[in-house]
Amino acid sequence: MFEGQPQAELDKLLQGHPEFKQLYQRHKELDKKVLDAELGVLPMDDTTLAQMKREKLAAKDRLTRLYDTLPH
Repeated sequence: MFEGQPQAELDKLLQGHPEFKQLYQRHKELDKKVLDAELGVLPMDDTTLAQMKREKLAAKDRLTRLYDTLPH
């Protein structure tokens, strides 16, 4: 996420905007758990996995909206 953005710009947003930082960290956490579940490393039922994927997508959507509105 935000791979095309300069790291310095992302770091500035993470330091200066607590909501952005919290959402960014939550998205990363969910991304790792979803990947682990899909690889079979983290046992999880399909319902929980689907819920995590929806939460991850919602976090990404909110992050994108925040990114577009915040000064950077």
